Amino acid sequence: KKDFENGNAKFVTYINVFSNISINTDIDSFVKIGENENQNTIELGDVIFTGSSETPDECGMSSVLTEEVEEPLYLNSFCFGFRLNDKNLLLPDFSKYLFREEKIRKQIIKTANGVTRFNISKKRFEKILIPLPPLPIQEEIVRILDKFIALEAELQAELEARRKQYEYYREKLLTFSELETPTG
Repeated sequence: KKDFENGNAKFVTYINVFSNISINTDIDSFVKIGENENQNTIELGDVIFTGSSETPDECGMSSVLTEEVEEPLYLNSFCFGFRLNDKNLLLPDFSKYLFREEKIRKQIIKTANGVTRFNISKKRFEKILIPLPPLPIQEEIVRILDKFIALEAELQAELEARRKQYEYYREKLLTFSELETPTG
């Protein structure tokens, strides 16, 4: 607990990994890192996975660092990282979609074991088969999926605007003054 008081280094939280396909780098979570401490930092293209969860379906959720960061980001102890030896094999933006894809997720889920708390078996995890399409194919997949994400965001914004409009008119239509109230 004391490591998180007056921290001097940013770290990526479990929730950040669990909730985002790309690591949210707008981080306000700090941990104390000693001068001679050997802690793992996260680099562009690294895929971070949650190590455990209350259900196997939520184990091994991934998030990818898809942008360069100016200061070091540290890995939290409840997650583990995956870094390719050859970073030219997978585009970071492709990885963010790949490791959340249904067939890959099914493989990841199979690596979890437990009863009340499920943990990823790293031995089993090492056996997951990862497709490596050529970079131009990865780029095209990213282009298409990014368009869908942008469209989804537009639709969500439109839906929220319509919801507010509905609430506004509902309140206007259902608010009566004393003069409008029938007397009996």
